[in-house]
Amino acid sequence: MSEQRTTADGGMETAYGFREVAKGEKQELVNTVFHRVAERYDVMNDLMSAGLHRLWKDAMVSWLSPAKRPGYRTLDVAGGTGDIAFRIVEASRRNAHVTVLDINGSMLQVGAERAGKLGLSDNLAFVEANAEELPFEDNSFDAYTIAFGIRNVPRINRALSEAFRVLKPGGRFLCLEFSEVEMPILDKVYEAWSFHAIPRIGQAVTGDGEPYRYLVESIRKFPNQENFAAMIRDAGFSRVTWRNYSGGIATVHSGWKI
Repeated sequence: MSEQRTTADGGMETAYGFREVAKGEKQELVNTVFHRVAERYDVMNDLMSAGLHRLWKDAMVSWLSPAKRPGYRTLDVAGGTGDIAFRIVEASRRNAHVTVLDINGSMLQVGAERAGKLGLSDNLAFVEANAEELPFEDNSFDAYTIAFGIRNVPRINRALSEAFRVLKPGGRFLCLEFSEVEMPILDKVYEAWSFHAIPRIGQAVTGDGEPYRYLVESIRKFPNQENFAAMIRDAGFSRVTWRNYSGGIATVHSGWKI
């Protein structure tokens, strides 16, 4: 299978890393990956990104700038362990309510336990559901966030359409995702680190390197900044922009429902 990135025309639905799978097969394979890594997911994020994922998530929530008033509602998709949701609640001075949605129950269990320890349970709801078929009414949320999750959704266009549907008019879409490195030399260093070091670290820390091979391959297959921005526009969003971090290793995409 080609290792080239997919484009705005699609291709992620049948791309399980570099392996081509049948339509409808990818979701179960991805679910298995996250059941296997849930307990060590946050530890591995630190190791894989040298802690930078924390700064990228802080930057995403800072750009969102959640309202510091009761009634502000955010949907955080693929946010099982709560990293983004906790940041949003704290940034709103504990006024925001965040619904954390994930298709993987193991990840949600980790997030719910963390929320209880942090005293944030009253500000959060945890919902097990599919990003492609959100169980919410139209115009329900002020913001929709998703961090490092959209590339694991088989039908990305469907997930983006659902994001648009559940946002209120004037609502904000923000997506943090690994992207295409745009700095010479760094791109080669990053690729070598990803494909050679990360699976070995995963093997050493969790005893299972295979899920991390999928994760780094899925990063390499994901559309670049321009192509993903085009997909966001196609879903109906306006004022679509993005910000690169760490030379494009990670990118936050923004769009508005006008």
